[in-house]
Amino acid sequence: MSADPVDARSDALLRHMGAGALSLHADFGADPKSGIPYVVVAASQPRVPMTFTFASQSDPGPYPFPDDVPIQGGRDAPGDRHAVVVDSGRCLLYETFDTHWLGPGLGYRAGSGALFDLRTGALRPDGWTSATASGLPILPGLARYEEVAVAREIRHALTFTAGTAARAFVHPGTHPGNSDAPDAPPMATRIRLRASYDLSRATGMSRVILLALQRYGMFLVDEAEGSFAAISGATDSRWDDRDLDQLKEVPLSAFEVVRLPPVLTR
Repeated sequence: MSADPVDARSDALLRHMGAGALSLHADFGADPKSGIPYVVVAASQPRVPMTFTFASQSDPGPYPFPDDVPIQGGRDAPGDRHAVVVDSGRCLLYETFDTHWLGPGLGYRAGSGALFDLRTGALRPDGWTSATASGLPILPGLARYEEVAVAREIRHALTFTAGTAARAFVHPGTHPGNSDAPDAPPMATRIRLRASYDLSRATGMSRVILLALQRYGMFLVDEAEGSFAAISGATDSRWDDRDLDQLKEVPLSAFEVVRLPPVLTR
């Protein structure tokens, strides 16, 4: 939250993430293949078999995935191929990584799968991954069109990817990164846009997102080499890409690291 103290190593951790070189970027937009899609199903949705590459850290099936479950980037896309399904009747969230449909009655093959109980907010076991490298769920950290353009307020932290993370994590994350660099941030580090950052020129959707980043911040959920710190958002053709381009004017150096919880290395 906006009143939480700043970590003593904030500057060093941000430099490792790319402060001074990186700016923000919306990893979503009007392209229907952009962002991460999700679908809400009823408790009556039939369950299908699931096969996981990383089965030891995955919640076993069956999952309530329709045969046409939306997959990040499209059914034939490369990349992370996330799938996100909310069972509204049971308040359960199912998420997978590298998701592939095997055919009618055969279910899905995925890299990993995670089940979250939305009634309890229980974390994954320490050391476990999820559909993100951090062990965090995807859906709660997405910027969604309805809250940005309709409600005009985001009331939760967002998530982002940038640089490399340490072989360590902090709760609510449960899984480490891959870097041995001394200033690499633990996975699930939370950063926050400084309260002093001038938002007077920001308008529309971008202003709503930046206000949320000042109040709630965003969690590091995966490693990604590139020229941007990429903010996660839901797939929606109604996004205004020109509006979202304002985020690219905000440097990562305008952020601060919220004081870290105990760092874990399991």
